[in-house]
Amino acid sequence: MNIGILGSGDVAKSLAAGLISEGHSVMLGTRDINKLAEWQRSSGMAKIGSFAETAQFGEVIVLAVRGSAAANALKEAGAANIHGKVILDTTNPIADAVPANGVLKFFTDINMSLMETLQSEFPQVRFVKAFNSVGNARMVHPRFTEGTPSMFICGNDDAAKKVATNLIHSLGWDVVDMGKVEAARAIEPLCMLWCILGFINNEWTHAFKLLRK
Repeated sequence: MNIGILGSGDVAKSLAAGLISEGHSVMLGTRDINKLAEWQRSSGMAKIGSFAETAQFGEVIVLAVRGSAAANALKEAGAANIHGKVILDTTNPIADAVPANGVLKFFTDINMSLMETLQSEFPQVRFVKAFNSVGNARMVHPRFTEGTPSMFICGNDDAAKKVATNLIHSLGWDVVDMGKVEAARAIEPLCMLWCILGFINNEWTHAFKLLRK
């Protein structure tokens, strides 16, 4: 599968490497190709392009930019290039503010998630929330003594969630479908919970697991 990843940070690069290892063709989209030149030389396999080129390339797209830049990245990708496509939304609405006792501040409120805002602005896109509540170091084939961690997803399109589930399973996760887009109001704040342990204990390698009887 051709997968386009919008972003040039650690999340984008980690997912790119993992998806390449699973046999997919990957292109990373960036506003500044020079930012990824060294990484491309070292990885040797990922293609690099603009947001528009990357969105056009991808049968599936991964949105891996700062939450505050998400809407603009999708606009730059181009309406025709994202129309009808599955987009894995890894973003969180993290505000530009210092955490309070390890607790991040969001620019959304509890009754409206970032993904809902994006789904409303880009209704032709089939968004699936994923990979927003774990660090990039554990995104691909995570290993924990307690077992396989859980990846919480949500979105309005069941077929899109099936595509996302297959990709996420291939990267070593148990997928938990939390329903429609409104569930992102609960999934996005998992980023806050995940970061608290990191800020307080300087420990950034944990993940969540849903336990079932």
